[in-house]
Amino acid sequence: MDSFSALIRTASHEQHMEAETSTFMTDLLSGRLGVDAYARYTEQLWFVYGALESRARDLASDRVAGPFVRPELFRLAALERDLEHLRGPDWRSTLTALPATRVYAARVAAVARAWPAGYVAHHYTRYLGDLSGGQIIRDKAERTWGFAKKGDGVRFYVFEGITNPAAFKREYRALLDGLAVDDLEKQRVVAECKRAFSLNSDVFRALGEEFPLSA
Repeated sequence: MDSFSALIRTASHEQHMEAETSTFMTDLLSGRLGVDAYARYTEQLWFVYGALESRARDLASDRVAGPFVRPELFRLAALERDLEHLRGPDWRSTLTALPATRVYAARVAAVARAWPAGYVAHHYTRYLGDLSGGQIIRDKAERTWGFAKKGDGVRFYVFEGITNPAAFKREYRALLDGLAVDDLEKQRVVAECKRAFSLNSDVFRALGEEFPLSA
């Protein structure tokens, strides 16, 4: 029988691939979009991670979500340094969330308040993605727009507190496998993972509409 972490990965594969292969992300990683598109994407991440991390410390003592709340994963401070570098010291005054981002952040905030296992679903889809595919984005951004290696502009993708990402991900998946919920709740968590990837795809779709490549 498959482990729960393997079940999540298999069940959400289609939604995960849809997010990863979105037109916006494909264009961004190919270097065909300018640094403004990258900055706009980074802005959207700030809203999502604000929702994800604002209640993280409250959930640290929760039986289900608590084991996943790891300060070395927190991304908000790094995002703010990146945004200051990308948009200047007054970046907060020009920050706007796309409608799709508002929906995504609102869902994350709702589960953080009322459904710890649902919070784990969003935690998993975001942070494990950042530790994995996020490193491809960092490398492309450094080479395409000249950011200092692991410096301002790409700090979001740099996990200074995690010296061995592969080992960390194994430990994280072991936590998922031991998630302290029954089988019915695990099914709901899988469904929420799918929803998380779809919400992320909606943001990519909206960004693609804002930054269309001329034919």
